[in-house]
Amino acid sequence: DFGRSSELAFVVEPSDDIAVQEQPLILYCQVEGIQPITITWRKNGVMILDSENAFMLANGSLYVSRFQRVRGDGSSDEGEYDCMAQNHYGLLVSRKAKIQAATMSDFHIHPQNAVVEEGGVARFQCQIHGLPEPVILWHKNSMPVNTDNERYTLLPKGVLQITGLRAEDSGVFHCVATNIASVKFSREARLTVSGSHSSVYKDPMILVGPENLTLTVHQTAVLECIATGNPRPIVSWSRLDGRPIGVEGIQVLGTGNLMISDLTVQHSGIYVCAANKPGTRVRRTAQGSLVVQAPAEFVQHPQSISRPVGTTAIFTCVAQGEPPPQITWLRNGQILETSDHIKLKNNNSTLSIYGINQADEAIYQCLAENSAGSTQASARLTVLWADGLPSPPQGVRAETVSATTIQVSWEKPLQNTKEIIGYVLHIRKAADPVEMEYQEAVSKSTFQQLVTDLEPSTSYSFYIKAYTSRGASKASEVTVVSTLGEVPAMPSLFIKVINSTTVQATWEPSIKLGQHKGFKLYYRKVHLSQYTGPVLLASNVTAYNITHLDASVVYEVKLLAYNQHGDGNSTVRFVSLRETVERTVLNPPCDCMKDEQNNKTSTTGIIIGIHIGVTCIIFCILFLMFGYRGRLLMCKNVQEQLSTPQIPRSQRSTTGLVLNGATRRDRDDRDLNGKQLDINELERLFPASPSQEQQEKGITLAHSLSAPHDETQISTLPLDEFSIIEEQPDPLPKNPPGSSPAAPAPNHGPANEG
Repeated sequence: DFGRSSELAFVVEPSDDIAVQEQPLILYCQVEGIQPITITWRKNGVMILDSENAFMLANGSLYVSRFQRVRGDGSSDEGEYDCMAQNHYGLLVSRKAKIQAATMSDFHIHPQNAVVEEGGVARFQCQIHGLPEPVILWHKNSMPVNTDNERYTLLPKGVLQITGLRAEDSGVFHCVATNIASVKFSREARLTVSGSHSSVYKDPMILVGPENLTLTVHQTAVLECIATGNPRPIVSWSRLDGRPIGVEGIQVLGTGNLMISDLTVQHSGIYVCAANKPGTRVRRTAQGSLVVQAPAEFVQHPQSISRPVGTTAIFTCVAQGEPPPQITWLRNGQILETSDHIKLKNNNSTLSIYGINQADEAIYQCLAENSAGSTQASARLTVLWADGLPSPPQGVRAETVSATTIQVSWEKPLQNTKEIIGYVLHIRKAADPVEMEYQEAVSKSTFQQLVTDLEPSTSYSFYIKAYTSRGASKASEVTVVSTLGEVPAMPSLFIKVINSTTVQATWEPSIKLGQHKGFKLYYRKVHLSQYTGPVLLASNVTAYNITHLDASVVYEVKLLAYNQHGDGNSTVRFVSLRETVERTVLNPPCDCMKDEQNNKTSTTGIIIGIHIGVTCIIFCILFLMFGYRGRLLMCKNVQEQLSTPQIPRSQRSTTGLVLNGATRRDRDDRDLNGKQLDINELERLFPASPSQEQQEKGITLAHSLSAPHDETQISTLPLDEFSIIEEQPDPLPKNPPGSSPAAPAPNHGPANEG
C-alpha cells in the first residue's frame, strides 16, 4: 500500500480555458490510485450535480453541452472549476481551472487621418479588447497591407508604422480584429504624403515611447519606440539598471521597436529607448516597465510518510513564482485548521502535526497560488498502530513542591504491561505552544518523577506515555499545576557620595530578581536602632538620592525587592560623609576664572619681557658698533633681584663678561688671553639670593657662573621695574696687568625711563 502506484494522485488536471458561447466545453480530470475512486466536480467551491447541461463522463472529465456566459436564470458557466478524487485513504482536490467566455468589444481607438511630408514617419493605431487577445491586421484601400515591405511594420497591439514615406504610400487604411468570438472592422483613415523630402535640420524627437507591460513567462513582449528628426535619428535600447539586454530571443522590428520572445522573470525591468542624432551626443529618451509574472511551481513537494501514534509528522512544501505564491494546506479536501497540535511555520511552507493519532491519518495537500496561476501537491500520512500496545498510564497527579519543583506520579497502564520498557513524561508550560514541549525518560519500575528547574508562579502541563519496543501507548490524561510563588532575590546596591549632606543609592535591575513589584529603601545612623523608611520605589527605578544627612556620623543603607509573596533578602551598605567634608576644607574650591586670568597675565608678561629683552640686546650691539660706551640695562633694586647677568646670544661661547660698555677691542683682547672676570667682583655686583618679593614678580636670571656658557638664558622683566641709563663718555682707566676691571658705580638717576 505504500508504493507509488497506491498513492491517490492526479494524472491529468483541468486547465484554464476560454470557451465559445453556445459551444460545448470539456474539462479533463484523470486520477490513479487504489480503487474504488470516486470523482466529483465543483464550480466556485459548490458541488456540480449531473444535469442536461453539465455532466461527468466515464473517464472523469466534465462535459458542458452549451456553454453560456449568462443564462436565463442569471447564472453563468464562467468560474473556477476543480475535480475531487476520493478513495479509502483520503480525498484529493485538483488545481483550480479558470474558465472564461470568449468575447470581443468594439474598437475604442480608431486610426486617424494623417498628413506627413515625404521621407517622414506615419503611425496608425487601433485598439480593441477581447478574449482571447484579438489578432489585428491592416488593410490599405481594402486590401491587406503588404508585410513584405520592410518600410511597413505591424505591431501585435494594433499599431502600423510606415517609415521613409513616399507618394505611393498615400491611401485609406483600416484594421480588422479577429478572435474565436467575432470579427470586427475599424473606421477608415486617410494618409496623405505631401511635398518633397526637406533638408531642414530637426532635433530628434520620440513620437511614441514604450508602454508599461505586465505579461507571463513564455509570452512575447513588444516595446514600441518610433522617432523622427533630420537627419534620421538612430534608436537604441538599454536597461535602466545597467544590466545587458542580451541577444537570446531579442529582435528589432522596423526602425527601433524591441521584441523579446519567450519571456522569463529575468526580463523584468525598466527599458529605455534613446533617439540619437548621428555623430553627436544629442539624444531624446523614453522609458517603460516590463513586469514578467511566473505561475506558482513547486521546488520541494511534500512526501508521504508513516509515523507511530504519539510521534510528530512534518510535511514540507516549497513553491516559487512571481509574485511569490501563497501556500494553503488542505486535509482531505478541506482547508486545514491549526490547533494546539497542528502548526504551520515558515510562511506555511512547513506543516507539523504533534502527538499524532489515528484521527490524523489523511491526505494533506499543499496549494500554491498567485496571480499568474496555481498548482497543488499532495502527501499521505499513515498512522502506525500495533496490536497489543499498552493502554495509557493511569492516575496522573502533579503536586507542587516549591517555587521551582513539581512532583509528578502515575500508575501503570491497565492492559498489556509486560512489554513496557519505560515511560516518557511530557512537560510544557501551559501558555507555550506544543512545539515547546520537552520530555524526560523514566525507567519502567519508577512511577514518580521530580521535575526541577521550573519557573516560579508558572502553570505547567504534564502527561505520560508508556513505551514498548513496538511503539508507544496513547497519551494519558493531561494534568496542569502551578509552581509556588517566590520572593525576589537580593538586588545589587552601590552608594555614591554626592556632597557633605547627600548620598546616591543606585542598583541594577536583574532577571535574577524574578517577578517583583518594586523596591524598599531604608537608612539610619549606625548608632540608632530605628530605620528611616521604607521608601517605596517602582520596579523600573534604579537610583535614589538620600539628602539632609549629618556629615559627622556613619550611615547604614538597606535595599530589598518585594512582590506579592513578600520581601526578598536585603543588601546593606555603610557610608561616611566625614572624608568628603575634610577634603572640602583641605582643598577649597578654586576660583577657576581668577586662575585663568592670572595665567593669561603671566603668559603675556613673559612674551612682552622676551620681546623687550631681544630689543635691548640689538640696541646694545648697535651702540657698541658705533663706538659708544654702551647702554646698560638697569633694573630697580638689581642688588636684590639678579644673581647672574644676561649673556647676549652673540657672546654665548665667550668666557668673559663685558660690563658698562667695554670696547670690542678690549673684549677681544681678553678673549684671546683667556682671562676670566673675577668671580668675587661679580658676586659683589650681583648678589646670588634675590629677595622674596622679586621672586614673586618673576624676575630671574638662572644661569650659573661656574657652568659653561653653552646656551642663551632669557630673563623675564616686568615693564615697570627697569630703566635704561646712558653713561657719560669718560674712558675707562686702564688696569694693571692681571687685575680685574673695576666696575663704575651705577647711576640711579635714569636719563630715559623704560
